Amino acid sequence: MPHTLVLATRNQGKILEFRRILDAIAPGEINLIGVDQFPDLVDVEETGATFEENALLKARYTAAATGLPAISDDSGLCVDALNGDPGIYSARWAGSHGNDQANLEKVLLQLADVAEEKRTAHFTCVAALALPDGRHHVEEGIFEGRILYAPIGEQGFGYDPIFAPLGMGISSAQLSASEKDAISHRGKSLRAIAPHVIQMLRSLG
Repeated sequence: MPHTLVLATRNQGKILEFRRILDAIAPGEINLIGVDQFPDLVDVEETGATFEENALLKARYTAAATGLPAISDDSGLCVDALNGDPGIYSARWAGSHGNDQANLEKVLLQLADVAEEKRTAHFTCVAALALPDGRHHVEEGIFEGRILYAPIGEQGFGYDPIFAPLGMGISSAQLSASEKDAISHRGKSLRAIAPHVIQMLRSLG
C-alpha cells in the first residue's frame, strides 16, 4: 500500500512535477497529495533567510498539522547581475505572490541593459522532508544557465520561459517534462532526497 506524502504547496505545476519525479524513482510507493486536500491549513509565512530555512518551515508545519509525512521545497532564481536576486523572493518579486508573468517581466526590465555575457543565473532548489515525529532531511539542487532577452516556450512555469539552461540555445519552457526533470534544480534535489524519503516512509511501517 502506498505511503501518503503531503506536498506543502498549492501550486499544481509543482505538484505534477514532484509526482512525476517521485513516480520515476519509486513507482507505486508514494501517494503524493497537495495541501489543497486540507482546506483548514493556512499558508506558512516564509520568514526564513535561506531556501533551506523556508523549505523546513513549510515541511515541519505541514507534517505537524496533518499528522502525515510532508515534503516541501523552496526554490528560486538567482541572477548574478542582480547580486543573487530575486532568490528567496522569486515567487513574489513583483509584489504579489505567484504572479509568474509580472515576476519575469520585472527581471527582464532589470536586465534590459545587461550584456549577454553578464546574464548568467542559476536556479536553486532545497527539498525538505519532515515527519510528524520530528525527523527531517534536506537536499539541494542547482540548475545553471542564463537569462534570455524575451520569454519563449509554453512548457513549465515560473521563470522557465526566460531561463536558458547552460549550453542550450532554448529556454526551460521549450524542454519536455522529462528533459527538464533530468537537469533541473528540482529534479536534482528530489533525486537526492528520494532515497531518504523512501527509507523514512518505510520506517513508519
